[in-house]
Amino acid sequence: MNVKLVRQDDGTIRVGDTILDATRWCRHRIPEPACGSEVTVCEAFGFLAQRASLRHLVIGVIGPREASAAQICAAERIGHDLGRLGLTLICGGKTGVMEAVSKGCAEAGGLMIGILPGNEPADANPFVSVPLPTGLGEARNMVIAKSARVLIAIGGSYGTLSEVAYGLHFSKTVIGLVGAPDVAGVSHVATPDAAVSRTLEALIAAAPVRDWQSDV
Repeated sequence: MNVKLVRQDDGTIRVGDTILDATRWCRHRIPEPACGSEVTVCEAFGFLAQRASLRHLVIGVIGPREASAAQICAAERIGHDLGRLGLTLICGGKTGVMEAVSKGCAEAGGLMIGILPGNEPADANPFVSVPLPTGLGEARNMVIAKSARVLIAIGGSYGTLSEVAYGLHFSKTVIGLVGAPDVAGVSHVATPDAAVSRTLEALIAAAPVRDWQSDV
């Protein structure tokens, strides 16, 4: 990030001249910075998760049903790292990348919502926490893109491409890796760690800035 993150002595996270409000997900301007130490974006979210629930921060992870070993590995890692921070993840609920990210999230104790194309909750992979059958077929891709604050595309397929397009249309940050669609607007990264960091940075960047008195 261009702005450094500081964990202040009172446990709050400062972003430049603002303080992150984890509950309302906004940033309050502060008149004077307090003492503290610089932290990484992953460390900052770890501290935030200790103070408040981050379940309202929804991240979509998208990718093909027929996935390569590298895509499976990346999806599991991303699911685990975001799940352990207490964020909510959503995916298409089926196999391939979707099952891998669900597995990683479940192993970290996270919450995975599966937005299913059909009518049966039992169609979800076994690692989905909350299966949501929509009966919408591939149109459920729009639901995933609209519901997520950030989308991570792992690999590519026509279905993934449609979700990327919806995400960009809805002005969402779309991060891609391991063969994600190479289209304008997608922020490509090389590793799962970079995808996680870029996702968290995007969440902070999207938090609206308010005067401290505005919510008092």
